[in-house]
Amino acid sequence: MGNAAGHVVFEFMHPELAPDHKNPPTFDPNLGFLNGRKERVMIATQEELNELSIPLEKRDYCAHLYVKWLKCRQQNYPLCQRCHHEKHDYEQCEYDDFVLRMKEYEREKRLKMRAERIQAKKLAEDLE
Repeated sequence: MGNAAGHVVFEFMHPELAPDHKNPPTFDPNLGFLNGRKERVMIATQEELNELSIPLEKRDYCAHLYVKWLKCRQQNYPLCQRCHHEKHDYEQCEYDDFVLRMKEYEREKRLKMRAERIQAKKLAEDLE
């Protein structure tokens, strides 16, 4: 089991190895994937999101499901519980997106640690 705030402790103890989540990854995204990776694409267009006044924090890879949920709620207004399936789909997409981002963070961290080990090994070999 791990600490819930383990990444915060790691970033404090090893700032040089901690991934910078504000910038794109420093390693090739296809490194380690034999057939490459499936590229993530936005399904909802920016025009559609602007037209529906979707808040900025909801404009992610799950925005199309959020729009579907909002439209269902609008159509079934007083009985919004009829849209529980759409809500579940949206929340599941958000959860899957969160898990994917955490996996990407961990992948970046491990690749940085690997690069440091390789560099230390080369320095040790050069000193011998």
